[in-house]
This record gives sequence, structure tokens and C-alpha cells, in this order.
Amino acid sequence: MNFKRYFNKIQGKDKEIKTEVKKVDSAEIKTEVKELLSFVDPNKDPYDYLKRYLKEEKYKDWFNRNYPKFTIYEAVGLTASDYLEMKRQLLPESETITKKMQSTKQEKPSHELNFKSTHKEETKTNFDEFIDERVLVSHNAFGDKEMKIKIIEVSDEIPPLITKFGNRVKVNKILITIKHLNTQQIEEGEFDIESIEKELIEKRHYASGNRWIPTESIRNGYVTNSRHTSLTSDAIALDYIIF
Repeated sequence: MNFKRYFNKIQGKDKEIKTEVKKVDSAEIKTEVKELLSFVDPNKDPYDYLKRYLKEEKYKDWFNRNYPKFTIYEAVGLTASDYLEMKRQLLPESETITKKMQSTKQEKPSHELNFKSTHKEETKTNFDEFIDERVLVSHNAFGDKEMKIKIIEVSDEIPPLITKFGNRVKVNKILITIKHLNTQQIEEGEFDIESIEKELIEKRHYASGNRWIPTESIRNGYVTNSRHTSLTSDAIALDYIIF
């Protein structure tokens, strides 16, 4: 092997590496910056937007309607922790409170102690600390109405094909709440969708709805927005609901 030629080759590579390092040092390093939404003023305190969102219902409705793919804290460049901290400051009733329950019985001898907890923690929490409100709300085609559906009654019928479709429940009655975003007017009504389904079958010989709802689509008694159409299609077909 020609050692002289080999060392010359190594020295050449060393010069190339040093040249590349100098180029990197002199180049501008670009940092990735999250782009704020158009309505956000970069000179304004981002926490002011959180305050408005939590305090002003109209502002909250406006943001959710215009930016459904974003949370308010993402929009202004903050985190979920920042949002919860601000919420605790403005809405102290949503914080966890602890009550100690004193035993009224006499103390048992040491050999009878069962080491059960002497206090019980009870939490008072706001609904949307657990669930994003937008998951439960659907909008009409014009974007000027919102709908929420609460389950009132379910059937005792055993769901078929559990291994294929998973755990489901058959809904009989629901409570529908429709909010007009322009006027803030709220309409609310209870619907027996089991009876509506039978009526549609009699009049049209078929029903378009599906009253079977997967258990994971039910949150705190409310139905997630992905199932709103299947529950209300028969009522809409019979003009019981205009949405």
C-alpha cells in the first residue's frame, strides 16, 4: 500500500471537513417558530386571550366556530397547563376540595385495626376539565347553530355481534339542545327516537337512523358529535327537527 498517497488523501479529507465546519458556522441557523393565528396580536399578553375565552361566552363561541381545529391555548402559543392554571384562578369553584370525615365510633384496639382511610376526598370539577366541549357539539351547514344530545333512556336489549362491533347501547330517548349562535337563543326538547323510528318505518317503509351507540361515544351522559346524525336522521326526515 502507498502510505504517502494514503496520508495525502487523509489530509485532503481533513481540509474538506474544516471547510464544511466553517460554512456551517457562517450560515444562519434557522429555528422553527410556531406561527400564531391571524387574530393574535404578538405584542399582547397571550393570557389576556385565555381570560376572554373563559369569561366571555360570545368570544368562546366565536373562537370555537372559526377555529374548530385549535384550542385557545394552542392559538396563542401557550400550553394546556397554562390554560388550567388560568382557569383555576378565574374559576376557583372548579378546584379540588378535600373534606376530612371524622369517625364517630370509639377507637378500636390495635389488633382490630383495619387500616381504612380516615378521610375521603371529594372533587368538584367543571364539566370541560374532563372533556373537550367541542367533541360533544355539532354544527349545522351554515355554522350558525350548535347541537348537543344527552341520553335520557336506553334499551335493555343485548347488543348483537359484540366481538365485531364492541360494547354498544341502544338509545330510546334523548334530550336535544340547539343553540342559535347569532341570537344566543336556546331550544331544548325531549325526543322518543324509538317511536320516531317506528313512525318512519310505517310512513316510508324504512328508517335511516341507527340507535346503537358505542359506549366510547358516550361522555358524561352526552353523545359525541360523530353520532349526532345517526340519532337524529329519522326525526329530521319527519321534520321534527330543523337543523
